Amino acid sequence: MIETPVLLLGIIAALFVLLVIAGGMLFAGRRNSGQDELLARTITQLDTNQRELGGRIAQLTEDSRASQAALAKALDERLEKVSKRVGDSLEQTAEKTAKTMTDLQTRLAVIDEAQKNITKLSTEVVGLQDILSNKQARGSFGEIQLNDLVQNALPPSAYQFQATLSNGRRVDCLIRLPNPPGPIAIDAKFPLESYRMLRAAKDDTERTQAGRAFSADILKHVKAISERYILPSETAESALMFLPSEAVYAELHANFPDVVDKSFRERVWIVSPTTLMATLNTVRAVLKDARMREQAGVIQREMMALIQDVARLDNRVLNLRRHFDQANEDIRQVTISTGKITSRAERIEEVQLEENGEETTLVPDTKQSISAE
Repeated sequence: MIETPVLLLGIIAALFVLLVIAGGMLFAGRRNSGQDELLARTITQLDTNQRELGGRIAQLTEDSRASQAALAKALDERLEKVSKRVGDSLEQTAEKTAKTMTDLQTRLAVIDEAQKNITKLSTEVVGLQDILSNKQARGSFGEIQLNDLVQNALPPSAYQFQATLSNGRRVDCLIRLPNPPGPIAIDAKFPLESYRMLRAAKDDTERTQAGRAFSADILKHVKAISERYILPSETAESALMFLPSEAVYAELHANFPDVVDKSFRERVWIVSPTTLMATLNTVRAVLKDARMREQAGVIQREMMALIQDVARLDNRVLNLRRHFDQANEDIRQVTISTGKITSRAERIEEVQLEENGEETTLVPDTKQSISAE
Protein backbone atom coordinates (compact mmCIF):
# COMPACT_ATOMS: atom_id res chain seq x y z
CA MET A 1 0.00 0.00 0.00
CA ILE A 2 2.90 2.38 0.66
CA GLU A 3 4.94 1.42 -2.52
CA THR A 4 2.09 2.33 -4.98
CA PRO A 5 2.03 6.14 -4.30
CA VAL A 6 5.83 6.25 -4.42
CA LEU A 7 5.82 4.49 -7.81
CA LEU A 8 3.18 6.91 -9.09
CA LEU A 9 5.21 9.87 -7.95
CA GLY A 10 8.31 8.47 -9.71
CA ILE A 11 6.45 7.95 -12.98
CA ILE A 12 4.95 11.46 -12.86
CA ALA A 13 8.41 12.93 -12.20
CA ALA A 14 9.86 11.02 -15.18
CA LEU A 15 7.10 12.27 -17.44
CA PHE A 16 7.72 15.79 -16.27
CA VAL A 17 11.40 15.46 -17.07
CA LEU A 18 10.64 14.02 -20.52
CA LEU A 19 8.24 16.89 -21.24
CA VAL A 20 10.87 19.41 -20.28
CA ILE A 21 13.41 17.68 -22.50
CA ALA A 22 10.90 17.52 -25.34
CA GLY A 23 10.11 21.21 -24.97
CA GLY A 24 13.80 22.03 -25.01
CA MET A 25 14.34 19.94 -28.06
CA LEU A 26 11.36 21.57 -29.80
CA PHE A 27 12.80 24.97 -29.07
CA ALA A 28 16.17 23.88 -30.40
CA GLY A 29 14.51 22.30 -33.48
CA ARG A 30 13.56 25.66 -34.72
CA ARG A 31 17.21 26.25 -35.15
CA ASN A 32 18.02 22.76 -36.33
CA SER A 33 15.50 21.11 -38.58
CA GLY A 34 17.55 17.92 -38.64
CA GLN A 35 16.27 16.93 -35.30
CA ASP A 36 12.52 17.02 -36.15
CA GLU A 37 12.41 13.37 -36.78
CA LEU A 38 13.98 12.59 -33.41
CA LEU A 39 11.55 14.91 -31.71
CA ALA A 40 8.58 13.25 -33.39
CA ARG A 41 9.74 9.82 -32.31
CA THR A 42 10.24 11.13 -28.83
CA ILE A 43 6.77 12.62 -28.73
CA THR A 44 5.32 9.37 -30.04
CA GLN A 45 7.22 7.42 -27.44
CA LEU A 46 6.04 9.84 -24.77
CA ASP A 47 2.45 9.45 -25.90
CA THR A 48 2.80 5.68 -25.78
CA ASN A 49 4.40 5.87 -22.37
CA GLN A 50 1.66 8.20 -21.24
CA ARG A 51 -1.03 5.74 -22.32
CA GLU A 52 0.80 2.90 -20.64
CA LEU A 53 1.20 5.07 -17.59
CA GLY A 54 -2.52 5.87 -17.63
CA GLY A 55 -3.34 2.15 -17.86
CA ARG A 56 -0.94 1.34 -15.03
CA ILE A 57 -2.30 4.20 -12.97
CA ALA A 58 -5.86 2.96 -13.57
CA GLN A 59 -4.77 -0.59 -12.65
CA LEU A 60 -2.93 0.71 -9.60
CA THR A 61 -5.99 2.77 -8.66
CA GLU A 62 -8.23 -0.30 -8.98
CA ASP A 63 -5.79 -2.39 -6.99
CA SER A 64 -5.56 0.37 -4.42
CA ARG A 65 -9.35 0.50 -4.13
CA ALA A 66 -9.54 -3.30 -3.73
CA SER A 67 -6.75 -3.21 -1.14
CA GLN A 68 -8.46 -0.36 0.69
CA ALA A 69 -11.77 -2.26 0.66
CA ALA A 70 -10.08 -5.43 1.98
CA LEU A 71 -8.23 -3.36 4.56
CA ALA A 72 -11.43 -1.59 5.59
CA LYS A 73 -13.21 -4.95 5.88
CA ALA A 74 -10.38 -6.42 7.93
CA LEU A 75 -10.28 -3.32 10.10
CA ASP A 76 -14.05 -3.53 10.58
CA GLU A 77 -13.81 -7.19 11.57
CA ARG A 78 -10.92 -6.50 13.90
CA LEU A 79 -12.72 -3.49 15.34
CA GLU A 80 -15.88 -5.55 15.86
CA LYS A 81 -13.92 -8.28 17.66
CA VAL A 82 -12.09 -5.74 19.75
CA SER A 83 -15.35 -3.95 20.51
CA LYS A 84 -16.95 -7.27 21.54
CA ARG A 85 -14.01 -8.13 23.77
CA VAL A 86 -14.00 -4.66 25.25
CA GLY A 87 -17.77 -4.86 25.78
CA ASP A 88 -17.53 -8.28 27.45
CA SER A 89 -14.65 -7.08 29.59
CA LEU A 90 -16.54 -3.95 30.53
CA GLU A 91 -19.64 -6.02 31.38
CA GLN A 92 -17.62 -8.42 33.56
CA THR A 93 -15.85 -5.50 35.15
CA ALA A 94 -19.20 -3.82 35.82
CA GLU A 95 -20.58 -7.02 37.41
CA LYS A 96 -17.48 -7.44 39.56
CA THR A 97 -17.60 -3.78 40.50
CA ALA A 98 -21.30 -4.03 41.42
CA LYS A 99 -20.64 -7.15 43.52
CA THR A 100 -17.67 -5.49 45.17
CA MET A 101 -19.75 -2.41 45.91
CA THR A 102 -22.51 -4.58 47.38
CA ASP A 103 -20.01 -6.43 49.58
CA LEU A 104 -18.45 -3.13 50.52
CA GLN A 105 -21.83 -1.69 51.49
CA THR A 106 -22.58 -4.80 53.56
CA ARG A 107 -19.26 -4.58 55.33
CA LEU A 108 -19.68 -0.87 55.84
CA ALA A 109 -23.09 -1.59 57.40
CA VAL A 110 -21.47 -4.15 59.72
CA ILE A 111 -18.71 -1.71 60.55
CA ASP A 112 -21.28 1.00 61.20
CA GLU A 113 -23.22 -1.31 63.53
CA ALA A 114 -20.00 -2.30 65.28
CA GLN A 115 -19.13 1.38 65.61
CA LYS A 116 -22.51 2.00 67.23
CA ASN A 117 -21.93 -0.88 69.62
CA ILE A 118 -18.47 0.42 70.44
CA THR A 119 -19.89 3.87 71.07
CA LYS A 120 -22.59 2.39 73.28
CA LEU A 121 -20.03 0.27 75.11
CA SER A 122 -17.80 3.31 75.58
CA THR A 123 -20.73 5.19 77.05
CA GLU A 124 -21.48 2.29 79.37
CA VAL A 125 -17.83 2.04 80.42
CA VAL A 126 -17.77 5.74 81.17
CA GLY A 127 -20.98 5.32 83.17
CA LEU A 128 -19.45 2.38 85.01
CA GLN A 129 -16.38 4.45 85.82
CA ASP A 130 -18.64 7.18 87.16
CA ILE A 131 -20.44 4.60 89.29
CA LEU A 132 -17.24 3.09 90.61
CA SER A 133 -15.78 6.50 91.46
CA ASN A 134 -18.53 7.05 94.06
CA LYS A 135 -18.35 4.92 97.24
CA GLN A 136 -22.11 4.81 97.72
CA ALA A 137 -22.77 3.96 94.08
CA ARG A 138 -19.97 1.39 94.19
CA GLY A 139 -21.58 -0.23 97.23
CA SER A 140 -24.91 -0.39 95.41
CA PHE A 141 -23.17 -1.98 92.45
CA GLY A 142 -21.75 -4.72 94.68
CA GLU A 143 -25.12 -5.31 96.35
CA ILE A 144 -26.90 -5.60 93.00
CA GLN A 145 -24.34 -8.11 91.74
CA LEU A 146 -24.70 -10.07 94.99
CA ASN A 147 -28.49 -10.06 94.69
CA ASP A 148 -28.34 -11.35 91.12
CA LEU A 149 -26.01 -14.22 92.04
CA VAL A 150 -28.10 -15.28 95.05
CA GLN A 151 -31.42 -15.07 93.19
CA ASN A 152 -30.06 -17.18 90.32
CA ALA A 153 -28.69 -19.90 92.63
CA LEU A 154 -31.16 -20.28 95.53
CA PRO A 155 -34.93 -20.51 95.99
CA PRO A 156 -36.65 -17.43 97.49
CA SER A 157 -37.24 -19.16 100.82
CA ALA A 158 -33.50 -19.71 101.34
CA TYR A 159 -32.33 -16.07 101.60
CA GLN A 160 -33.29 -12.58 102.75
CA PHE A 161 -31.81 -9.29 101.55
CA GLN A 162 -31.13 -6.43 103.96
CA ALA A 163 -31.98 -8.65 106.92
CA THR A 164 -31.87 -7.00 110.36
CA LEU A 165 -30.13 -8.99 113.11
CA SER A 166 -30.80 -8.90 116.84
CA ASN A 167 -27.96 -6.39 117.40
CA GLY A 168 -29.69 -3.92 115.04
CA ARG A 169 -27.19 -4.39 112.22
CA ARG A 170 -28.48 -4.84 108.70
CA VAL A 171 -26.64 -7.34 106.52
CA ASP A 172 -26.71 -7.27 102.72
CA CYS A 173 -27.85 -10.91 102.47
CA LEU A 174 -28.68 -13.66 104.98
CA ILE A 175 -28.61 -17.25 103.74
CA ARG A 176 -31.06 -19.30 105.82
CA LEU A 177 -29.45 -22.67 106.52
CA PRO A 178 -30.66 -25.22 109.09
CA ASN A 179 -28.68 -25.76 112.27
CA PRO A 180 -25.87 -26.56 112.00
CA PRO A 181 -24.38 -24.33 110.70
CA GLY A 182 -27.31 -21.85 110.84
CA PRO A 183 -27.91 -18.63 108.88
CA ILE A 184 -24.82 -17.25 107.09
CA ALA A 185 -24.37 -13.50 106.57
CA ILE A 186 -22.91 -12.10 103.33
CA ASP A 187 -21.71 -8.50 103.12
CA ALA A 188 -20.47 -6.83 99.88
CA LYS A 189 -17.30 -4.70 100.01
CA PHE A 190 -15.38 -3.04 97.16
CA PRO A 191 -11.97 -1.53 98.18
CA LEU A 192 -11.34 0.07 94.78
CA GLU A 193 -9.31 3.19 95.69
CA SER A 194 -6.46 1.29 97.33
CA TYR A 195 -6.49 -1.31 94.56
CA ARG A 196 -6.17 1.44 91.92
CA MET A 197 -3.30 2.97 93.88
CA LEU A 198 -1.64 -0.43 93.95
CA ARG A 199 -2.02 -0.91 90.18
CA ALA A 200 -0.84 2.65 89.45
CA ALA A 201 2.31 2.40 91.59
CA LYS A 202 5.43 3.30 89.59
CA ASP A 203 8.16 2.16 91.95
CA ASP A 204 8.68 -0.12 94.92
CA THR A 205 8.05 2.64 97.46
CA GLU A 206 4.65 3.54 96.03
CA ARG A 207 3.81 -0.14 95.62
CA THR A 208 4.65 -0.84 99.27
CA GLN A 209 2.55 2.07 100.51
CA ALA A 210 -0.37 1.12 98.28
CA GLY A 211 -0.09 -2.52 99.43
CA ARG A 212 -0.28 -1.46 103.07
CA ALA A 213 -3.34 0.67 102.35
CA PHE A 214 -4.97 -2.20 100.45
CA SER A 215 -4.29 -4.67 103.29
CA ALA A 216 -5.60 -2.21 105.85
CA ASP A 217 -8.84 -1.68 103.92
CA ILE A 218 -9.45 -5.42 103.56
CA LEU A 219 -8.71 -6.17 107.22
CA LYS A 220 -10.92 -3.27 108.34
CA HIS A 221 -13.85 -4.75 106.43
CA VAL A 222 -13.06 -8.25 107.73
CA LYS A 223 -13.07 -7.05 111.36
CA ALA A 224 -16.33 -5.13 110.87
CA ILE A 225 -18.06 -8.20 109.38
CA SER A 226 -16.74 -10.45 112.15
CA GLU A 227 -18.03 -8.13 114.89
CA ARG A 228 -21.37 -7.24 113.32
CA TYR A 229 -22.63 -10.33 111.53
CA ILE A 230 -21.33 -13.31 113.53
CA LEU A 231 -23.71 -13.70 116.49
CA PRO A 232 -23.70 -16.78 118.74
CA SER A 233 -26.93 -18.84 118.71
CA GLU A 234 -28.32 -16.60 115.93
CA THR A 235 -26.02 -16.93 112.93
CA ALA A 236 -23.40 -19.39 111.78
CA GLU A 237 -19.93 -19.31 113.21
CA SER A 238 -18.58 -17.70 110.04
CA ALA A 239 -19.58 -15.05 107.50
CA LEU A 240 -18.77 -14.17 103.87
CA MET A 241 -17.24 -10.97 102.48
CA PHE A 242 -18.17 -10.56 98.82
CA LEU A 243 -15.69 -8.77 96.50
CA PRO A 244 -17.56 -7.95 93.25
CA SER A 245 -14.31 -7.96 91.24
CA GLU A 246 -12.30 -10.96 90.13
CA ALA A 247 -9.23 -8.74 89.65
CA VAL A 248 -9.28 -7.52 93.27
CA TYR A 249 -9.85 -11.09 94.50
CA ALA A 250 -6.97 -12.41 92.39
CA GLU A 251 -4.63 -9.65 93.58
CA LEU A 252 -5.52 -10.38 97.19
CA HIS A 253 -4.90 -14.15 96.98
CA ALA A 254 -1.80 -13.79 94.77
CA ASN A 255 0.13 -11.13 96.69
CA PHE A 256 -1.45 -10.82 100.15
CA PRO A 257 -1.70 -14.34 101.66
CA ASP A 258 -1.22 -12.94 105.19
CA VAL A 259 -4.43 -10.91 104.79
CA VAL A 260 -6.29 -14.06 103.71
CA ASP A 261 -4.93 -15.96 106.72
CA LYS A 262 -6.06 -13.20 109.10
CA SER A 263 -9.53 -13.27 107.56
CA PHE A 264 -9.66 -17.04 108.18
CA ARG A 265 -8.78 -16.47 111.83
CA GLU A 266 -11.58 -13.93 112.04
CA ARG A 267 -13.90 -16.60 110.52
CA VAL A 268 -14.65 -14.39 107.52
CA TRP A 269 -14.40 -16.08 104.13
CA ILE A 270 -13.55 -13.73 101.23
CA VAL A 271 -15.31 -14.70 97.99
CA SER A 272 -15.47 -13.37 94.42
CA PRO A 273 -18.40 -13.72 91.99
CA THR A 274 -17.06 -17.08 90.77
CA THR A 275 -16.28 -18.56 94.18
CA LEU A 276 -19.55 -17.21 95.60
CA MET A 277 -21.47 -19.05 92.87
CA ALA A 278 -19.67 -22.27 93.82
CA THR A 279 -20.47 -21.64 97.49
CA LEU A 280 -24.13 -20.99 96.71
CA ASN A 281 -24.33 -24.25 94.77
CA THR A 282 -23.01 -26.05 97.85
CA VAL A 283 -25.60 -24.24 99.98
CA ARG A 284 -28.31 -25.34 97.57
CA ALA A 285 -27.17 -28.95 97.95
CA VAL A 286 -27.27 -28.59 101.76
CA LEU A 287 -30.78 -27.15 101.61
CA LYS A 288 -31.89 -29.96 99.36
CA ASP A 289 -30.45 -32.54 101.78
CA ALA A 290 -32.20 -30.84 104.71
CA ARG A 291 -35.52 -30.89 102.87
CA MET A 292 -35.00 -34.56 102.08
CA ARG A 293 -34.38 -35.28 105.79
CA GLU A 294 -37.57 -33.44 106.67
CA GLN A 295 -39.48 -35.35 104.06
CA ALA A 296 -37.93 -38.60 105.33
CA GLY A 297 -39.72 -38.10 108.69
CA VAL A 298 -42.99 -37.47 106.90
CA ILE A 299 -42.44 -40.54 104.75
CA GLN A 300 -41.67 -42.64 107.85
CA ARG A 301 -44.91 -41.53 109.55
CA GLU A 302 -46.88 -42.28 106.45
CA MET A 303 -45.27 -45.73 106.20
CA MET A 304 -46.26 -46.53 109.82
CA ALA A 305 -49.83 -45.51 109.07
CA LEU A 306 -49.72 -47.63 105.93
CA ILE A 307 -48.52 -50.64 107.91
CA GLN A 308 -51.41 -50.20 110.37
CA ASP A 309 -53.86 -49.98 107.49
CA VAL A 310 -52.42 -53.20 106.03
CA ALA A 311 -52.80 -54.97 109.42
CA ARG A 312 -56.45 -53.90 109.66
CA LEU A 313 -57.01 -55.08 106.11
CA ASP A 314 -55.51 -58.48 107.02
CA ASN A 315 -57.86 -58.85 110.00
CA ARG A 316 -60.82 -57.97 107.87
CA VAL A 317 -59.75 -60.49 105.23
CA LEU A 318 -59.55 -63.18 107.95
CA ASN A 319 -63.05 -62.29 109.17
CA LEU A 320 -64.31 -62.42 105.59
CA ARG A 321 -62.67 -65.81 105.16
CA ARG A 322 -64.43 -67.15 108.29
CA HIS A 323 -67.71 -65.87 106.88
CA PHE A 324 -67.00 -67.68 103.63
CA ASP A 325 -66.16 -70.90 105.53
CA GLN A 326 -69.46 -70.68 107.50
CA ALA A 327 -71.33 -70.02 104.28
CA ASN A 328 -69.72 -73.08 102.71
CA GLU A 329 -70.79 -75.19 105.72
CA ASP A 330 -74.35 -73.88 105.49
CA ILE A 331 -74.42 -74.65 101.78
CA ARG A 332 -73.22 -78.19 102.50
CA GLN A 333 -75.96 -78.70 105.09
CA VAL A 334 -78.55 -77.32 102.70
CA THR A 335 -77.29 -79.70 100.00
CA ILE A 336 -77.70 -82.64 102.43
CA SER A 337 -81.23 -81.57 103.29
CA THR A 338 -82.23 -81.19 99.67
CA GLY A 339 -80.80 -84.67 98.97
CA LYS A 340 -82.92 -86.19 101.73
CA ILE A 341 -86.00 -84.39 100.49
CA THR A 342 -85.40 -85.68 97.00
CA SER A 343 -84.91 -89.23 98.28
CA ARG A 344 -88.14 -89.11 100.27
CA ALA A 345 -90.02 -87.76 97.27
CA GLU A 346 -88.76 -90.61 95.15
CA ARG A 347 -89.90 -93.15 97.78
CA ILE A 348 -93.28 -91.54 97.99
CA GLU A 349 -93.58 -91.76 94.26
CA GLU A 350 -92.79 -95.48 94.40
CA VAL A 351 -95.68 -96.08 96.77
CA GLN A 352 -98.26 -97.31 94.26
CA LEU A 353 -101.01 -99.82 94.37
CA GLU A 354 -99.89 -103.03 92.86
CA GLU A 355 -101.73 -104.41 89.96
CA ASN A 356 -103.39 -107.13 92.11
CA GLY A 357 -105.00 -104.41 94.24
CA GLU A 358 -103.01 -105.05 97.38
CA GLU A 359 -101.75 -102.09 99.38
CA THR A 360 -98.09 -101.57 99.90
CA THR A 361 -96.93 -100.66 103.36
CA LEU A 362 -94.50 -97.76 103.54
CA VAL A 363 -91.62 -98.73 105.75
CA PRO A 364 -89.71 -95.72 107.15
CA ASP A 365 -85.98 -95.48 106.46
CA THR A 366 -84.32 -95.66 109.86
CA LYS A 367 -80.92 -94.37 108.68
CA GLN A 368 -82.38 -91.35 106.98
CA SER A 369 -84.50 -90.52 110.00
CA ILE A 370 -81.48 -90.61 112.25
CA SER A 371 -79.51 -88.39 109.83
CA ALA A 372 -82.41 -85.94 109.63
CA GLU A 373 -82.41 -85.62 113.35
